[in-house]
Amino acid sequence: MHTKPFSLLCVWLLVLGKEFVSGTFPKAQNVSWYSLNFKTLLTWGPKPVNYSYTVEFSKQNENRERNPLCIQTSDTECDLTADLKELKGRYNADVLSEPVRGLNPPDLIEPPHTTSAWFIPYQDTIIGSPEFKITVNEDQRKITLYVKDTPTAVLNEQKQRMTIRDIFKDDLQYKVIYKKAKSSGKKEKFSASSEIELTDLDRGESYCFNVQAYIPSRPIDKQLGELSHVQCSPKRDKSIFEEYSLAVIAGAILSIIVIISVVIAVIVLCYKRQQRAKSKAKERVPLRHV
Repeated sequence: MHTKPFSLLCVWLLVLGKEFVSGTFPKAQNVSWYSLNFKTLLTWGPKPVNYSYTVEFSKQNENRERNPLCIQTSDTECDLTADLKELKGRYNADVLSEPVRGLNPPDLIEPPHTTSAWFIPYQDTIIGSPEFKITVNEDQRKITLYVKDTPTAVLNEQKQRMTIRDIFKDDLQYKVIYKKAKSSGKKEKFSASSEIELTDLDRGESYCFNVQAYIPSRPIDKQLGELSHVQCSPKRDKSIFEEYSLAVIAGAILSIIVIISVVIAVIVLCYKRQQRAKSKAKERVPLRHV
């Protein structure tokens, strides 16, 4: 009664066993590292069907290890963040194609595997975009950016998250890109501090800023972290003395004085003419005889 399902199961097991013995499990493809703020994943493909994956990793010239969560798994990524303890160490990994969990492979057969490229957390992890605040000095002559050092996935001895400043120390700098709010011209400034002062600004103008981490010891293509969101300082209304130069203001005042003087002169002249006209009119009127 149950002969057919049992036969199909036997056939499936035989095929699976034959595939493993002959080493024909598909190899993992596109094995690569993805690391953001030291949270490091090994990823690959394709999704397995009737087989599984096991990840082995090692620091250069050391024995290979396995993460318990990445043994005979159907997942296509493995979180190795906690395993890569030496951040300046050089690591690689193998993704092995194996039978599904519960079917133990023979000891003498090496499963198909794909090896990753080398990975060094200290120089290869991507540094995420930082957050920062803007303060404008009362006299509007200085703007200060307060950058928050990005937290990472690395824990210290007290199990607290370390920041990129804790890890990179003096090797960490910040790059600031800024411009006037309504201008296309940009300027740059590098700072070893998370508190960045900018003084070459026009008083009262609104400026817009981008910030990113900068690690000069890294390879050139990996020195800069992700760019922050744009933030702009508020624009303050300028007084007439800030908006115009003293020469312009003096010229305007002089022009007003000249105009007023001309108007007064014209009024006086008109008044005198009117008075003279009245006097002449009186002179032409004949005297009455008594």
